[in-house]
Amino acid sequence: MQINILENADRLGYEAALASEAALKEIIAKQGHARIALSTGASQFEFLKHFIGMDIEWNKIEMFHLDEYIALSEQHPASFRKYLKERFLQHVKIGSCHLVDGEGNAEETVRQLNEQISKAPIDLALIGIGENAHIAFNDPPADFNKAEPYHIVNLNEACKQQQVGEGWFASLADVPKQAISMSVKQIMSSHRIISCVPHQAKAKAIANTLKQSLDPNCPATILKSHPDWKLYLDKKSASEIYAWV
Repeated sequence: MQINILENADRLGYEAALASEAALKEIIAKQGHARIALSTGASQFEFLKHFIGMDIEWNKIEMFHLDEYIALSEQHPASFRKYLKERFLQHVKIGSCHLVDGEGNAEETVRQLNEQISKAPIDLALIGIGENAHIAFNDPPADFNKAEPYHIVNLNEACKQQQVGEGWFASLADVPKQAISMSVKQIMSSHRIISCVPHQAKAKAIANTLKQSLDPNCPATILKSHPDWKLYLDKKSASEIYAWV
């Protein structure tokens, strides 16, 4: 585990983007291509802004989308497919991508995603941490042993409240009850993981993640057991751990 604390969210995003660029250049030089998993949400704004400007052979990268709401139109402001198209895919010439479509038959979408992602390991996973310490949409208590790479999950109240608080939905009633999510086990099978977690709203989740032992009620604690996990914080998200680190 490597913890990096930067002055602000923009600097965090830049440093994490540089680390991602270096990792991908190394991977592509070694094997000719790379597979990545990419997260979304307000915490990833600054990272993606810098990531799309990095000197990366995007045409040699295969991207997997982390999660998406079930039965939410891609035209909705909260759609993660919309998010990725606007903030990432329209800016880079990616080799191929696998977006999670929650509008159709969710079970069939899961089956197809599982078939595609199981063909080879993920080389680099860019994984955020939620206010309730979820990773992807694996809310507490998370299933650390779920074998399937993608699965259908129920969203808890804390998760839905975060989506309202960030302005994606007008009220809790508007937030979908379910989502398709990459599983914890699939995330942890990635060769490298980089987490960008800025902002004061994430301070408690970060403190719990770093101070607690492995606990499904704090899903992000499992990231500490990964052999190559880099965590990027700003001063606000690190505000409750300064004495500890």
